Amino acid sequence: MENWDEVRTAYHVARAGTVSGAAEVLGVHHATVIRHIDAIEARLGVKLFQRHARGYTPTEAGADLLMVAQATDDQFSQLVGRLKGQGDGVTGELVVTSLASLAPLMAPALCEFQQKHPGLIVRYLTGDRLFRLEYGEAHVAVRSGAVPDQPDNVVQPFVRQRTAAFASTSYVRRFGFPASPEEFGGHCFVGHDSVNTRAPFLKWLADNVPPEAMTFRATDAGAMEQAVLAGAGIGFMSEGAAKRHPELVRVPEPLPDWSANTWLVTHVDLHRTNKVQNFLKFLKDRSSDWVL
Repeated sequence: MENWDEVRTAYHVARAGTVSGAAEVLGVHHATVIRHIDAIEARLGVKLFQRHARGYTPTEAGADLLMVAQATDDQFSQLVGRLKGQGDGVTGELVVTSLASLAPLMAPALCEFQQKHPGLIVRYLTGDRLFRLEYGEAHVAVRSGAVPDQPDNVVQPFVRQRTAAFASTSYVRRFGFPASPEEFGGHCFVGHDSVNTRAPFLKWLADNVPPEAMTFRATDAGAMEQAVLAGAGIGFMSEGAAKRHPELVRVPEPLPDWSANTWLVTHVDLHRTNKVQNFLKFLKDRSSDWVL
């Protein structure tokens, strides 16, 4: 293929399903995306996408091309990640990923580490998506829940995330307060809009609270936390996050099933690099008094 930019553009259109989504990821104008798609289709003499009101769907020919494009893009990303992790100095980029709920602790720690190493560029990626260490998407991942089992990763135990159920004082004034989880019946709850969430406390909630009691649903932890603070219902959050809100009241006797371990995860190819080792040591020392 003469023009890799066009192939890469087509790949991101397929991933995003829309021209605007691909343009945002690539950092280009949407007109550039359309021009690349038109050019590669003209060069190949086949349609790679079906256009419709909701976006772009790959044709059979598009799916074949994009399978190769994805493998090539993954290999380039893996190579870039490895190259950026090489060298003896703590320089260049440090890419760290975690759940957004850990940002109040992780962001100050990353800032402090950066101050110790002038010239270091920090990229802190948050969200529910599992960034792929094997393709160089991050140097270090902080993950929660079951032990990560992806091949070629080095996994180390980190801080245990203690979770409890909380309600705002405004909710308690209106509906009362359960003395224990056994009294959850008849109360309103804040939960996740997806049934596929990996959070252990949300799985417990789905198994033990009737669906009609889930009166407020959201798609991320930050929105659920704001709903609990606003009095929408009883919700779950880490004890560390709840400490920042004195207006919250904790439901007594949190269950062990609600809490989860967190893990420091690195890829074997980057684990021994000086930059990653320096950061892991720093983060372990820095987190000694963390309450998650």
